Amino acid sequence: MSLLDKIKKAGAELTDALTGTPTLLREIKEKAATRRKTIVLCEGEDKRVVEAAAKITAEGIAKIVLIGNEAECKKVAPDVDLTGITLVDPLTSDKTEEYANILYEARKAKGMTKEQAAEQAKDRTMFGALMLKAGDVDGYVSGACHSTANTLRPGLQVVKTASGIKTVSSCFIMIAPDKNNPYNPDGVAVFADCAINIEPTAEQLADIAITSAATAKAIAGIEPKVAMLSFSTKGSGNDDKFTQTVPKVQKATELAKAAAPSLALDGEFQFDAAVAPEVGQLKAPGSPVAGHANVFVFPNINAGNIGYKIAQRFGGYMAIGPVCQGFAKPLNDLSRGCSVDDIVATVAVTALQAE
Repeated sequence: MSLLDKIKKAGAELTDALTGTPTLLREIKEKAATRRKTIVLCEGEDKRVVEAAAKITAEGIAKIVLIGNEAECKKVAPDVDLTGITLVDPLTSDKTEEYANILYEARKAKGMTKEQAAEQAKDRTMFGALMLKAGDVDGYVSGACHSTANTLRPGLQVVKTASGIKTVSSCFIMIAPDKNNPYNPDGVAVFADCAINIEPTAEQLADIAITSAATAKAIAGIEPKVAMLSFSTKGSGNDDKFTQTVPKVQKATELAKAAAPSLALDGEFQFDAAVAPEVGQLKAPGSPVAGHANVFVFPNINAGNIGYKIAQRFGGYMAIGPVCQGFAKPLNDLSRGCSVDDIVATVAVTALQAE
């Protein structure tokens, strides 16, 4: 590294410290900026989305297609400069008919008529998903003013899942307030699934593990070591007569290992066995993951959602996400309570997911 690069890095780290911006988040944005991907934001009627589109464009994080029209965007965000943003209105776009045909071909086996496809293609979230399916954009972000169901349904209907994956899931990229925790030396971890699959099957958990490892590598920049979590470690507990989560996690571990034999993955583990070397060695001697995990697959949404919020509130971790996984192309859902900065971060993550 040259002296100039060292000075730039030190300056960036100082800025991170002063603004409270995690270094990883800055690095994600910087990496996204080098890729120059095109991301569609579906909600030009939302002030936060318009402001985020302008900020992303100004910072060069991605090229933005905003679904809306200029009059509408100016009404909700009159002070925002729309220069460099591509505005598209499904009601007037010359692509709407083409997209309606794509939708019809994708859904005709489910009974959709051409007339229904023509009408649904005008819906903004569906239009954005069809843009993604057609290859006219590299990624899709919505959900600031639409429910998760309304945001993800178009993706499931037309974008569909990646090859070899049957499960769409989510994860949170958890960024530590510092790197002083001996159980998380990289200062970043991945938690899944905390937002979509309520009670995943063993097969779904295996998919979640494999896609979460890919997210860890592509977005968080860490070499994944995946722990399949439970209240049991290597058979120490059992709930066969009750909810049968232990056998489910054990089967999921077997399936994931068979599907991705080169992946560092093991289980089932209690959390301490997954992160503490001394406990991992005691409870799972010889495991390549025990005591060193950085990707955590929870047995259900109860555990996952509670777990990431404990890390947020008690541990001071920043949670980026939920990041959607398993789609054939990058498609992400925002929280309806999101901020402009949340939207910017989600777009950066989406850009890194794109091929």
